This record gives sequence, C-alpha cells and structure tokens, in this order.
Amino acid sequence: MSALAIPRGHVRGIRIPVRIGTAVPLLFVLLVAVAAVAPGLLTDHSPTAIDIQHTLLPPSLSHLFGTDDAGRDQFTRVVYGARESLGIGLGATGLAMSIAIALGFAAGLAGGLVDTAIGRILEVAFAFPVLLLALLLIAIRGPSVTTEIVAVGIGSAPGYARMVRGQVLQVRQAGYIEAAGALGHSRWAVVRRHLFPNAMRPLVAMITLGIGQSIVWASGLAFLGLGVAPPSPEWGALLDSGRLYITTSWWLEIMPGLVIVGVALSVTSLGRTLQHKLEGAAR
Repeated sequence: MSALAIPRGHVRGIRIPVRIGTAVPLLFVLLVAVAAVAPGLLTDHSPTAIDIQHTLLPPSLSHLFGTDDAGRDQFTRVVYGARESLGIGLGATGLAMSIAIALGFAAGLAGGLVDTAIGRILEVAFAFPVLLLALLLIAIRGPSVTTEIVAVGIGSAPGYARMVRGQVLQVRQAGYIEAAGALGHSRWAVVRRHLFPNAMRPLVAMITLGIGQSIVWASGLAFLGLGVAPPSPEWGALLDSGRLYITTSWWLEIMPGLVIVGVALSVTSLGRTLQHKLEGAAR
C-alpha cells in the first residue's frame, strides 16, 4: 500500500482501497459539480445581491471568501460561477475532441495526400496562438461564453488531432484489425467495432486533462478582458473584476484563483490516475 493511503475498509464483504491522492481530488471535483448543478445546496445567498454597507469585507465565518466592492458574497459568486466555468471547460474540450477525431481519423485512415494535407493544416494551427484566435473571434462576435468555448476549443484541437492520428496508425497495424478484415467484415464495421474504441481508449484520460486546461485558458482570457465581462460570476471574470483591488482586498483575487488551481490540479490528478489504470488494463 502507498504511504499516502487510507486503511482499506469493507463494504458488504468487498475490500475498497481509498487513497488520498485519488479521494481528495475526486471529492473536490464532486463538490464543484454540485455547485454547478445545484448551487443552492452550498449557499443561501444571492450572487447578485448588493449590500453597500458590507463592501470589501475580508473572509470570515459569515462570508467565507469575503465580499466584493458591491457587498456581494464572494463565496456565493464563486459557487454560482462554477456552472459557466465548467460549461466552458466541457464545451471547449468537447469541441476540440470533435475536431480532433474528424481530422485524426481522416488522416490516419486515408493516408497519402489527405494525411499530408491535414498534417500541414495542423502545423499552421500550432503556429497560430490561441490568444490571437480569441482576439479575432471577439472582434467578430464580441465577448461571450460561446466565444470562449470556440476559441479555446479550436486552439486545443491540433494537439488532440495529432494524438488521435497517432493512435489510429498504431491500432490500424494491430493483428486483430487485419483478422477482422480477413473474416469478411466491411471497412466501416472494422472501424466502428474495433479501430475506433481501441484508438480512443487511451485518449479518455487526455480528455479529462483537457477539461482542466480549458478552464485555465478560459479564465486567463476573461482575466485579460477577452471573455465573459463582469458582473458575471464566471471565475475568470471574478479575477478580472478583482484585480483593481489586489493591493487592498487580496481575497477577491486569491479565493477564485485558488478554486481555479484546485479544479485544474484535481482533474489533472484524476486524469493521470485514469491513464495509469487504462495503461495497466491494456497490458
């Protein structure tokens, strides 16, 4: 047993190992998920209620994350901001993977000129910074949640596409793929039943990692004023609105920042754990 492990327990005769390295990130992610789905379970304050008599109060038992310049409870705003922030992370990762699967499978299965053309497109995309793409989209559409999702999703897609292509090429050469074709299965049936699930299995963990990365990217864009504008409780917008008071009211920056870092580290840890599990099962 690892040094960082909680003693094993028994549930109806089943031994369940619970390790701190997995349990703590999982509990944190579940807590954030509850905040996104049912924020009223975690706080009874309103994220938009203004209280001029209690502005810029430091963290206390009555206001865990303090209050902002309008007297709004910062913990409540962080809780209600989880829905937008997680939505951006999931949406951007989903968009990136959709593009990556289309390009990666097309390049890996077609080969030849198609593979070369897609490879050149990905190289150009790698050379185009996400920030410039965000500026272009914001100039066209204006700052919004949709703009952040599209900018982060398209910016992340080239990296995923390369991984998908590599997996397709690797699985395509496996013996069971050739055997399925020799047994008379159609090309589409082989791709659907054998190639696709086996090529995507190692990438499941990467999708988990991408969610945390997308949240960080979106928060960075919002902090630079390129995302959802205040008074939205989206975490990046909270950082943007709090930077004016960073020297006098540190909690307006530190508290949302700690939550962003905590989510990113938690999903990364869970993704790594899932990756090790999948690698072990494949052996």
